[in-house]
Amino acid sequence: MDAHWDDLKIFLAVARHDSLSGAGRVLKIDPATVGRRVARLEAVYGAPLFAKSPTGYALTDAGQRLMGHAVRVEQAMQEAAEELRGTTGSLSGQVRIGAPDGSANFVLPQVCEQISNDNPDLEIQLVALPRVFNLTRREADMVVAVSPPNAGRLTVQKITDYKLHLAASREYLQKHPPIRTLSDLRGHRVIGYIQDMIFDKELDYLSETGVEHVALSSNSVSVQINWVRHGSGIGIVHDFSIPWAQDLQKVLPEQLSLTRSFYLVRHADDRRLERLNRFATALVEGMRHEVARLEALT
Repeated sequence: MDAHWDDLKIFLAVARHDSLSGAGRVLKIDPATVGRRVARLEAVYGAPLFAKSPTGYALTDAGQRLMGHAVRVEQAMQEAAEELRGTTGSLSGQVRIGAPDGSANFVLPQVCEQISNDNPDLEIQLVALPRVFNLTRREADMVVAVSPPNAGRLTVQKITDYKLHLAASREYLQKHPPIRTLSDLRGHRVIGYIQDMIFDKELDYLSETGVEHVALSSNSVSVQINWVRHGSGIGIVHDFSIPWAQDLQKVLPEQLSLTRSFYLVRHADDRRLERLNRFATALVEGMRHEVARLEALT
């Protein structure tokens, strides 16, 4: 008995979603069927491919080895479909983007909407999570990152720079002591990241202010901005988020101005897929335009 592509698709879905139910939802089949197909595949190879853990289904050593082969088969099937359909005209199918929640909330919705308008048969999935995505396991087709990775078979393209500044609501600034220097921040409630949940060193903004105590912290940029917007304190915010919260005002912009960058990260094998290449081009161009547009409004 040989392994079939349908079985490998189920194997990949379980590996990417860590559960039979998660794979079943994506593939639109019931979890019991997923379990039987995985068992059949394990019988073909004579080795367990998953180990049940408290967090779900984890790949065994045999599963890890099969993963690379299964991804290459998936890639070949996608290339064949592209070649048969042709690459002209509008894009179709599904594309999943992983992104940190700052860009996912304030930049990418508009960009993805425009791409969707131009390609009505395309399904765009935007996964907004404050963490690093695993492209080897195909958790996403491409990822917007805040620093370029230095390991793995990945391709990296710089998208654009973006700026961040200290900001507070006008109401907060009216009710609290004036802020003339960075040292004045010690007398104010500061908002920022949970220190041990910063998943990328580029997000450690407050280390540049000299502030040692953060009164309100979250691993989510959106939560931080909502605190700032509601007058809960002072935080470092993306310039591109300020137009979405009209009451925000920059604080000490001449004394503290940070510049960071967005990068588009893809698996190296995906460069052969013209559909993803075209989508990546539209995404990069759209993000560059939208970041520049929003920053010009601040």
